Amino acid sequence: AAVAAQTPAVKATAGTAAKAATVAKTPWGEPDLQGIWTDDFQTPLQRAPRYADKESFTDEERAELDRQRAAILRRDQRVTQGSERDVAGAYNAVFQSIKHTGRRTSLIVDPPDGRIPPVTPETKKRNDQNREFRLALLQPTETCKKNEAACAGGKYGPVSPRVAELPPTYNTGRLNRADGPEDRSMQERCMAAVLPDFGGYRRIVQSPGSVSIFYDVGQGQGWQRIIPVGGGAHLPQSIRQRFGDSRGRWEGNTLVVDVTNFSPKSDFMGARQNLHLVERWTRVNASTIEYAVTIEDPTTWTKPWTVKQEMTSQSEQANRIYYEPRCHEGNYGLPGMLAGRRAEEAAFAEGRGPDPATKDTATDFGNEGGVDALAGGG
Repeated sequence: AAVAAQTPAVKATAGTAAKAATVAKTPWGEPDLQGIWTDDFQTPLQRAPRYADKESFTDEERAELDRQRAAILRRDQRVTQGSERDVAGAYNAVFQSIKHTGRRTSLIVDPPDGRIPPVTPETKKRNDQNREFRLALLQPTETCKKNEAACAGGKYGPVSPRVAELPPTYNTGRLNRADGPEDRSMQERCMAAVLPDFGGYRRIVQSPGSVSIFYDVGQGQGWQRIIPVGGGAHLPQSIRQRFGDSRGRWEGNTLVVDVTNFSPKSDFMGARQNLHLVERWTRVNASTIEYAVTIEDPTTWTKPWTVKQEMTSQSEQANRIYYEPRCHEGNYGLPGMLAGRRAEEAAFAEGRGPDPATKDTATDFGNEGGVDALAGGG
């Protein structure tokens, strides 16, 4: 969802641009972006259709949205004990905090309707192929037998002959199998981070010729980004990286970063190796940074789109954390999933249990508590 450039929130940010000249400088004379930063409010990426002509919420609307959204995570639901659905229902507000609703109805500021542009025919075909493959693996499960939402577009039937096929594109989500780690989601593989990133905390540290950003993502899945500043060409097109190749330059008090050379194993909302980002980091005042990014991939979307986000500085004392990602070292879950599937396969081969392919290990049952009132899909 997006807010047009004339919205009050964006006006306020733009109106402070003149003050940017007074922003502190580093000892070597560059604008000082350093600190710990996050967005204090929850704002959907794209504007929900029901808010089509609405660029901002009133205080009363924000309070009501806070109430509705908090109720989703405070649910108390139980189903078959020991099932993934039962465990997922235990992750309520004790485990997952909710930010207060922001004033803007979306982060997207262009196009003016606050919506992600339509995908290209090429992308639609790719998405359909991936969806068809996922549904084929899901078809022998209770999820399809009961016509649940996760099986929409699919059908219930025997184990598909496609069960041993490679996916149409490199898998980044959950497949309903566990032949190897590549069948599991990026989150389960401790590789959930993407660029651009609109959530979590960022610690920015500068030195002459470079800017370093640590993204605190997921459960110990943070990552360190080093941006060379002040010249230098991008890497050769033959060299591809998960987070692309960043090259920065200063335009006044704004750090402009051009990002190319993404890997085909990267995935930002369906965009992969052709993703191109232009980021703009501006220190608006002592406590605020404006982050804007224009996202472009002509093989994925019909036109570029732009997001703006205001981040506030956080207490250094209250946010003393250990900055080495620890997910991989402590990820006993993924080996357990694979070992568990091997044990189920052995039991099935000996006639001691059901075919593991009939169990749904792909659906995220943790999202069954309700629909977020801010959701921008549809």
